[in-house]
Parts: sequence; C-alpha cells; structure tokens
Amino acid sequence: MKVKDVGIFNEVADDFNDGRSFYDQKERGVGEYFWDSLIADIESLFIYAGIHSKKFGLYRMPAKRFPYAIYYEVNDEIAYVIAVLPMRRDPAWIKNKLKGRS
Repeated sequence: MKVKDVGIFNEVADDFNDGRSFYDQKERGVGEYFWDSLIADIESLFIYAGIHSKKFGLYRMPAKRFPYAIYYEVNDEIAYVIAVLPMRRDPAWIKNKLKGRS
C-alpha cells in the first residue's frame, strides 16, 4: 500500500539520539551514518509501508544497515513511525518502550 505521508512521533527523536550516541562512542562519525541510514529507511515507507510483519501490534521494518527496527502503524494513508529501537534488546524491554506510544 502506498502512503501519502509519513509522520514521526516525538519520542522517535530520543530513539535516534540514543542510537547516534551509542554508535559515536564506538567510533566517531558512525552516529551520523546511523542517523542518515535510518532516515533513508523511514523515507522508504512511502513505498513499502504495510508490507512488513507485525510485532507487538505494530508493523516492524528492520533497518537495512544497523540492527534496529522501525515500528510504525498505517492510518488513513499515513505511516506513523512510533519507535526506532535496537533489535538486540530483550523483547520485554522493547514491548515496554512501545507501551503508551501508539
């Protein structure tokens, strides 16, 4: 299904900043690459929204270059990005982070 717009929840900015900080601690500059890569993944929702499997009641799109998942929902031809979270975390932690966002 094609969407006309992509909306991003405010909490996603915190998710991005956490990821950027984590990768910048590993090696300088990787945080910016993380940021740019995830933005490109989110922009791909204009084409691919709705084709991903659901986890915790939301669509989950794996990021292409980092072990992160983009959680989103589709309403009225708009894909709403709810969270961008590391896939290597405990599923209970992920579920708790998603609680209350959608």
